[in-house]
Amino acid sequence: MSRRPWLMVALLCATATASYLCRVNISVAGVLLMPDLGLSQIEMGRVFSAFLLGYALFQVPAGFLADRWGTRRVLAGAAVCWIVVTVLMASVGWGPLGRTAAGTLLALLVLRFVIGACEAPTFPAAAHGVARWIPPVRRGRANGFVIAGVGLGSALAPPFLSAVMVRWGWRAALLASALPALVVALVWLATTEPRADALPVGQSAPATAKRGSLRSLSFVLLTASYTLQGYVGYIFVFWFYLYLVQERQFDLLRGAAFSSLPWIISIISIPLGGIVSDRLVAGRLGWRWGRRAVPLFGLTFAGLFLALGAQTTSAYAAVAYLTLATALVMSVEGPFWATMMELAGSRSGTAGGVMNTGTNIGGLISPALTPILAARVGWTNALYVAAVISVLGASLWLGISPSESTATCGDSHTS
Repeated sequence: MSRRPWLMVALLCATATASYLCRVNISVAGVLLMPDLGLSQIEMGRVFSAFLLGYALFQVPAGFLADRWGTRRVLAGAAVCWIVVTVLMASVGWGPLGRTAAGTLLALLVLRFVIGACEAPTFPAAAHGVARWIPPVRRGRANGFVIAGVGLGSALAPPFLSAVMVRWGWRAALLASALPALVVALVWLATTEPRADALPVGQSAPATAKRGSLRSLSFVLLTASYTLQGYVGYIFVFWFYLYLVQERQFDLLRGAAFSSLPWIISIISIPLGGIVSDRLVAGRLGWRWGRRAVPLFGLTFAGLFLALGAQTTSAYAAVAYLTLATALVMSVEGPFWATMMELAGSRSGTAGGVMNTGTNIGGLISPALTPILAARVGWTNALYVAAVISVLGASLWLGISPSESTATCGDSHTS
């Protein structure tokens, strides 16, 4: 098998890592940014949600552009935008919009919305590439490796950005978060995208020649489940560090270290979930239960560990339980994206945008609603709500049936 497509998968993973550093930078910098700019937890939740609003609204257009223009051009342009907007965000509080608290908040809201829109192509464009370059029975692991960039970026962000922030302040931390984006932008501009019709026999994915349906019950349930998974996952993306510092009373650097643990483990759990799913598909379980098994297990047990982490009085036990919950929530990414490609065929970029819109609607609600629930009923009950939502997301997979005929059409030689 040619190594070129897997080198492209590695580049997609690096792009996802750079994307996530620019995405979660403000949740780390927020510890010092909030008092400096006079923002409350609820106002910070709105800033988090502004990103997700832009990100969610532009998922489908981004996927359409990837299907039309290709992965390389779309991601190169996107990475350049991340750099520009992050630099602008580091300057908030200076100049005309920094003179009042309302102006500062407005500037943050606008810039986070814009960077959300600019980051929207990250995974739909990656899905377009994986669907073109990788055979169906290996897409679970390919998607797992790509989305492991989420874990890598989230693991690097707290210790790296906290170290910069403690020494030079939150503005420097934001600027530092854009450096990996600069690297991946230069690499994308210098590389060429492999053509599916130029790949060796057995390497291109025939499913991309078949136009899948985005109106099937399976695709609707898949998107609904991913929406619920997004609600749970984004709690950890935006609030875990602040939860450990402000609610569990860890200091800044220790909170940063502990908030990295879930993402360090996720670097393993995300690709592992995809590998296990691929092997189950190729084994006795077949396409339907092979793709279902990992999400059913992962989301159900994530809900259990969320509940345990919420109710424990030990701060260290809470770290352990919530770390396991995060790793399990993230382990389902490979099967979700592989199943989407099996259902969508040649429309994987657009379908990835639709599905990712779902998870970001859940993520749009989660960062804003979680502190409101915590203020009214306490953090314990807010995490109980997330636990129930995780189990509901798992149950929807009982109605999802990956299309074996679409996934395997003309591809018997790849198994």
